[in-house]
Amino acid sequence: MAAAAASAAALDQGNSTKNTLKLENTEKRDTLIAIEKKYQEQWKKNKIFEVDAPSASEVPYGSISAAELREKHPKFFGTMAYPYMNGTLHAGHSFTASKVEFMTGVARMEGKRALFPLGFHCTGMPIKACADKLRDEVQKFGQNFENYKEESEQEQAIVAAPTQEVKAEQAEKFSGKKSKAAAKTVKMKYQFQIMLAIGIPLEEIHKFADAAYWLQHFPPLAIRDLDSIGAGIDWRRQFVTTDANPYYDAFVRWQMNRLHELGKIQYGSRYTIYSPKDGQPCMDHDRTEGEGIGPQEYTAMKLKVKEWAPQIAELVKGKIEEDASVYFVPATLRPETMYGQTCCFLGPKITYGLYKVKDKEYFVATKRAAWNMAFQGTFFDSENFPKSQDQLPLVVEAPGSAFVGTLVNAPLSFHTEGVRILPMEGVSATKGTGVVTSVPSDSPDDYATLLDLAKKPEYYGIKKEWAELEIHPLIDTPTYGNLTAPTLVKQLKINSPKDVTQLAQAKELAYGEAFYKGTMLVGEFKGQPVSAVKDKIRKALYDSGDAFPFADPMGKVVSRSGDDCVVAYLGQWFLNYGENDAKWQQDTLDHVVNTLNTYSNETKNGFEKNLSWLNRWACARTYGLGSKLPWDTQFLVESLSDSTVYMAYYTIAHLLHGDRYGKTLGSLNIKAEQMIDEVWDYVFCRRELNDELISKSGISKEALQQLRREFEYWYPLDVRVSGKDLIPNHLTFFLYIHVALFPPEYWPKGVRANGHLLLNGEKMSKSTGNFLTLKDAVEKFGADATRIAFADAGDGIEDANFEETVANSNILRLHTLKDWMEETLKDETLRTGPADSFWDKLFDNELNSLVRETKKHYQDTNFKLALKSGLYDFVSARDYYREATTTAGVGLHRDMVLRYIELQALMIAIIAPHWAEYVWLEILKKTETIHKAQFPTVPDVSPELSAALAYTRATSSNITSAEAAFVKKLSKGKQVTFDPRKPKKLSIYAAKKYPQWQEKYIDLVREAFDGLAINDKELNAKVGKLGEMKKAMPFVQTLKRRLVVAKEAPETVFDRKLPFDELAVLQDMVGAITRVTGCKELEIVAVDEGGKTGEVVGTGEKKEGLFAENAVPGQPTFHFANIE
Repeated sequence: MAAAAASAAALDQGNSTKNTLKLENTEKRDTLIAIEKKYQEQWKKNKIFEVDAPSASEVPYGSISAAELREKHPKFFGTMAYPYMNGTLHAGHSFTASKVEFMTGVARMEGKRALFPLGFHCTGMPIKACADKLRDEVQKFGQNFENYKEESEQEQAIVAAPTQEVKAEQAEKFSGKKSKAAAKTVKMKYQFQIMLAIGIPLEEIHKFADAAYWLQHFPPLAIRDLDSIGAGIDWRRQFVTTDANPYYDAFVRWQMNRLHELGKIQYGSRYTIYSPKDGQPCMDHDRTEGEGIGPQEYTAMKLKVKEWAPQIAELVKGKIEEDASVYFVPATLRPETMYGQTCCFLGPKITYGLYKVKDKEYFVATKRAAWNMAFQGTFFDSENFPKSQDQLPLVVEAPGSAFVGTLVNAPLSFHTEGVRILPMEGVSATKGTGVVTSVPSDSPDDYATLLDLAKKPEYYGIKKEWAELEIHPLIDTPTYGNLTAPTLVKQLKINSPKDVTQLAQAKELAYGEAFYKGTMLVGEFKGQPVSAVKDKIRKALYDSGDAFPFADPMGKVVSRSGDDCVVAYLGQWFLNYGENDAKWQQDTLDHVVNTLNTYSNETKNGFEKNLSWLNRWACARTYGLGSKLPWDTQFLVESLSDSTVYMAYYTIAHLLHGDRYGKTLGSLNIKAEQMIDEVWDYVFCRRELNDELISKSGISKEALQQLRREFEYWYPLDVRVSGKDLIPNHLTFFLYIHVALFPPEYWPKGVRANGHLLLNGEKMSKSTGNFLTLKDAVEKFGADATRIAFADAGDGIEDANFEETVANSNILRLHTLKDWMEETLKDETLRTGPADSFWDKLFDNELNSLVRETKKHYQDTNFKLALKSGLYDFVSARDYYREATTTAGVGLHRDMVLRYIELQALMIAIIAPHWAEYVWLEILKKTETIHKAQFPTVPDVSPELSAALAYTRATSSNITSAEAAFVKKLSKGKQVTFDPRKPKKLSIYAAKKYPQWQEKYIDLVREAFDGLAINDKELNAKVGKLGEMKKAMPFVQTLKRRLVVAKEAPETVFDRKLPFDELAVLQDMVGAITRVTGCKELEIVAVDEGGKTGEVVGTGEKKEGLFAENAVPGQPTFHFANIE
């Protein structure tokens, strides 16, 4: 027990967050959290997020079409990938959830009925595999692992990841960029240690040896965590997958039955990644390593031994029949080149085995290859797959060097007397069979190796002539002639097999050129394109018995049970995705291209690319949790096939059952067994209602109509939000199955893929202490500050970044803003009456502008920008108004303060709803929740006032900056023309009009501008003729930048009319500027062209000898001077 306790201490969850931000004073945070908890309880009590389709009393059933129903009562339905129930939610889950949450909030503020439901995924291997491990560990170590002893070295085990959380490198299939976020591993040997690491108490762990307990334990924790962040989820619609919920089980069985009837599910033999230990296919979500890796199919040639090399001859003597046929079995992807075989390579240091295939027939290959062959019918049939490699029919093992010199017959080769086994250092033991047949005419690697062997035969222990058999032209190419490999080796200056970079380039060029542009020069298909005959040559080799099909994984694949996977040739049920059902593939592609909103080109391109290569997908397995395949109950529906259209199930789940397990009846009192396939067909608009269906199901007409109303109202799904790594599988399957099962009217409208979530700019990792669960985040920062950090993290498909400093700083911002609102409204000195001062008008107009901008950002799902304009810029606008009215001596107007507070609450309600609710109800004393409020309607923005505001800010900033420059010079002991510390006067010089000389250059630029670009050659020639290049070109360049770079409206650039009265605005600013600068005197001078003379505004006093030549309309200059 002590050892287990020590293990628990070492795996303290606090270690996973040790490198995250530490908070010291939490008083303000705690105040906000108290507010959040209060309103979460109120929302739950008042069922704020429970929303239904229009009832029969609102719109009678059948009175209008579904489309008319949705038009009359606008709706929004958004979902995320339901989380897998083998752990608690981390910040990455919540980031994805936040996108649906924000979009649902936007829809709610647009006046729509907005639905965000969530269920819990439990299908597949992960839970079952972990439970079985714990069962074994309890038997080995005791119920509380009291017999466990610490081990000096721990093997690596993988924390089972959520089924729909895929490793980041999978995104490379369409994005082309390597993500910084990666899957997490924890170095531990036993499952009970992993459970400790995710926070399960030691004495509770044994309960998880029952897979069903996982389904009981984790869903409530997910609900707790999502509720704690204020997620607006309709929990009535929750469910768990698998046959643990009989209603969902019936739904999955309906889905599979209909796909089977449509021919979308078929049975056949195919190569599949397979786990020998688990005894079943190992699909993407059953893996801890190798997501997305599939089988690589080869043509395995049979090179029969004619004469053994002496060393191996001694080893096999007496162990095989004298008349036995022994074959080296090189695996090739280019059967069309077999005419040019000149030798066969083995890795001299690689161990090879001689394996018995049948009586008097043997293969030479690596053990890895033989292990794969064992599941492809070579040694065993599919009913008797081996359990371990010890069952392989191994006769002899020897290093590749022992076989060198063996003479073999190479089918199709010009060298009918045979070719030799030769050494090659670059042979891979983990690819193919470890045996490589050599075709130096078309393989740069082979040609380079043979040149090296021929140069140093003694070193390699061979005869020189073995490496110098004649090279025959096989394929003619337009670029490299009929000896592609020698040509490329020469062109790329490849000197040895160690020039791996150049050889990789040469290989790519050679293979691409030959396949797409090559023409056969030999054999029965002479004169035909390579691309047209490759498969024919392969078939001919199979038919003649000179070759056989072979496959292995394209890379390393490890199952969740820790098993190295192989490729098996299995009879199995599969979904017929891809080119084998061309119409289905094309219909899905057309939907992506023409109607689906993907929110980014990267996502659309990802779907298009994936649809082009995705092929048949095994949809059943024998181990794990799930629903049984209805017509073949020995199989379970796999986790990526029972999760394609469950969004439709959300629409009616609350009517069918009263709890997530389907143990209690829903409001319609329908039993699970009544949900026969015909009922699902009616609910999902695949058939119409009749008396026979009512009688057969035993469900009333009214109940059936209510079920259908919910579906046809909420569908189609408006948006599906998931990580970008699900595009290659789940999201593509989601589109395929919707297209197969539902009428086009109900196909998904949008898919929004987001990147992985980084934490403080680094990937989240427990091992480095940079990790955050949703529970951690909310306890640390509170709900609203966490939500703000999610909004700030980013909206694109690239990796997003959750910055803890953003969350922390917004605790202070929200608390300070709340306090200011409360204190300010208590201030009895606030101005009242008409809010028509200059500063009131500017502030009012800026609020209008920010409301419109924020609403657009929300509707465009640019939440980071919405946060900026709706909170940060809103606060900045308030700050400027407060400072300006204070310095102008007029003070804040009560009506403007109230308007600001109300609009601020509305603009941030989507992102920070608890804080907004407090402001709405407690400060503004509104009578109902802000969740029922809509986007405010505001007046049109006044361009004149917007321009005047920008002018006041720029002018104020320039004046204070200029004064600060004098102070800085004085502090350094430099000579200055005036001392800011002494009484001073400020003169502001505002130009009456633009310099006349600029007009002619405006005309020239106008002539050279075609609406998009400027003809520089023509413009420069004309400017040059006027002889004022030095003076004119800076002005001309400014015009060009405004037109071409800044994309300003041409009429604005050319007309050069200020949209406001500059002198009037400056007069309104006098009080504020005087107070800020502390000037004793301030004058505004309207200067004439040239800046030498002018007139004081207000007094009419004439001024001469001025230095204001740089003043232009909208850009005044100023002068400080000391006065007595």
